[in-house]
Amino acid sequence: MPGDVVAKLTPLRYESAPLRNQIIASLRSAIETGVLQPGARLIERDLCEQLSVSRTSLREALRELQALGVLSSVDNRGLVVGMLTAEEAGNVYSIRAVLEALVAGQFVELASDEEVDQLSGFGQTLKKAYASGSVERIITAKRAFYDCICTGAQNGMAFDIINGLTLRTSSLRSRSLARKERQAQSVKEIDAILAAIEARNAEAAKSAAAAHVGNAAKSALGDDDAAPVASIKTVRRRSA
Repeated sequence: MPGDVVAKLTPLRYESAPLRNQIIASLRSAIETGVLQPGARLIERDLCEQLSVSRTSLREALRELQALGVLSSVDNRGLVVGMLTAEEAGNVYSIRAVLEALVAGQFVELASDEEVDQLSGFGQTLKKAYASGSVERIITAKRAFYDCICTGAQNGMAFDIINGLTLRTSSLRSRSLARKERQAQSVKEIDAILAAIEARNAEAAKSAAAAHVGNAAKSALGDDDAAPVASIKTVRRRSA
């Protein structure tokens, strides 16, 4: 089983954004980058010390993440980072494929020429992130890329759902993103999405977006990941 949380998180600076949002962003980043692994127990005292926040503020953030399914309550262990079975992870990718195809098509139909140009810029940033090999940079750039798509598609709800879904599969996703062959493949897929959008071809954009998620699923859930996913499933049954 994963160990308890140790001092790995960075203290927060008090900025204009609500403190709860800052805590959520910090915990999200820790989950996405693998600092917090599936099954890791969250100890409030330690998190308060690491983030330099009050227990009240921390609990507000934890409740929100729990409501999203990112954290789960386990008997005798308190809150832990959520774990998925292979089947559940596969469902997450299937839902993502539908949603990302939807917003790509909506973007073609609704976005202005200026928004298309903006998306092209975010796409270039994303491709540079892939070239850097930094998983953290890729995750940040992908979020900005899809934020732009969902904004142009006038579908902020889809952006929130996609963010929640990707967070649920963070451990699988980060391993997939770290693979050089997947990085190179992803650059070609982003080019295909951009080309379809710039041509104002909604069906091609939807197809390219769905293919991108489909290939991500193959990378994340392939034979190489079968053993880790199975072990997560076993742990969940034992803790039930």
